[in-house]
Amino acid sequence: MIINSILSVSQKFFAPFFEKSIVLKNMDWLIFLSIILLIIFSTILSSDFLGYFAIITIILTFVKLLVKPKERFALTKSELFLLIYFMLVFISVAGSSLFLLSFKGFCKTLIYIGFYISFVHYLKDNKGKLKYILLALALCVIGESIVALKQNFLSVSEIAGWQDMSRLNPEEVMTRVYGTLKPYNPNLFGGYILSLLPTTLVLVILPILNKHYRTSFCGFICFILAILTVFMTGCRGAYIGLFVELLLLALLTYKFLKPVYKKIFIFFSSIMSFLMLLIFLLKASIRARIFSIFAMRNDSSNSFRFNVYNSCLEMFKDNWLLGIGVGNQNFREIYGLYMRTGFDALSAYNIYLEIAIESGIFSLFAFLSFIILNIVKAINYIRKRNNINSIYLTIAVVSVSGMLIHGIVDTVFFRPQLQFVFWTMIGIIRVLTTSGGIYAKR
Repeated sequence: MIINSILSVSQKFFAPFFEKSIVLKNMDWLIFLSIILLIIFSTILSSDFLGYFAIITIILTFVKLLVKPKERFALTKSELFLLIYFMLVFISVAGSSLFLLSFKGFCKTLIYIGFYISFVHYLKDNKGKLKYILLALALCVIGESIVALKQNFLSVSEIAGWQDMSRLNPEEVMTRVYGTLKPYNPNLFGGYILSLLPTTLVLVILPILNKHYRTSFCGFICFILAILTVFMTGCRGAYIGLFVELLLLALLTYKFLKPVYKKIFIFFSSIMSFLMLLIFLLKASIRARIFSIFAMRNDSSNSFRFNVYNSCLEMFKDNWLLGIGVGNQNFREIYGLYMRTGFDALSAYNIYLEIAIESGIFSLFAFLSFIILNIVKAINYIRKRNNINSIYLTIAVVSVSGMLIHGIVDTVFFRPQLQFVFWTMIGIIRVLTTSGGIYAKR
């Protein structure tokens, strides 16, 4: 690869500086710090500031590649699809009728993919740090769940019209929590908790492996609390994603548990199922929220989405090959030409439809191929091995699956808080299932 030739020349040039510099030799610690800060501050900072942390991570990785001897790149099959996706996005931006707006969206895409490459390149040499990264993510879930409990009991007022109350009795109106994520939105919050829910299993499984059963029980309580938080968001897409996540967790976890733990797992799974059924039966507001999923046009939120879908399908038909260019601002401007009167929208409310509209059908195919190949490799690894990596891969697969299911009816997936989680989980899969991918062995 030409890139590796350039890196080789650069590394030879900077070799004397690298040998004498303490900072350059400990660059991985700075990268680790930037990743952890990004994870922690994603709960309280705006999108722009999160982007700055990601850019810092990318710059540090770039410097490391230039100066550290024997650092190399090597694309695997799935990453070739990612490269194709990126090239198609670039072409769609170049041909966009609103180039400047689309270019802003392209810069965001560039940052996300750059963060993925940086994370993978860091993790390949620092697999021991993975548990700390997952613990940081799990702690964010716990902190946000506590905030959600407080908001629920204080009955925080709505910041926007988050549910159709025209057909609800007073006892069926729920307090939809939104945590501390910006912008405040229960659907974004629901997607965030859903994506990080599997990470709380680190607090359950790792203590069990070390025979710290009390600590594991506390972790299980945190896991239950995170599930309750998803319910408190009132996000119906997250409800569907939660069902899929729990089903996947049950199937994948049961496979590699030792016989002595399988009975315990079945016991706790039964308790969880009973608690969820109890919540459904006793809480009228949640029951009404779930039933509204099947109300079709009789629910204003559903009806709104159907109208947006119809308009977006017309957009796709006119731009199916290369799309209109990426970015929510670009999307909104062009959507105005297709929308039905009174049904303005910030997105397509479906991540697959939005990708196809923004960068074309082949871009969607490349992106999905990239994800599917990674998930298949992870599942094959889990089926064949029973080790700590299987646990980490289960967490990553379940997290990505939950986001993809939620993405069928919403586009909070494109918010930075979820994007960085997504690329982190995909990065975990890539590192733990391959000895190549983005890097070559030294």
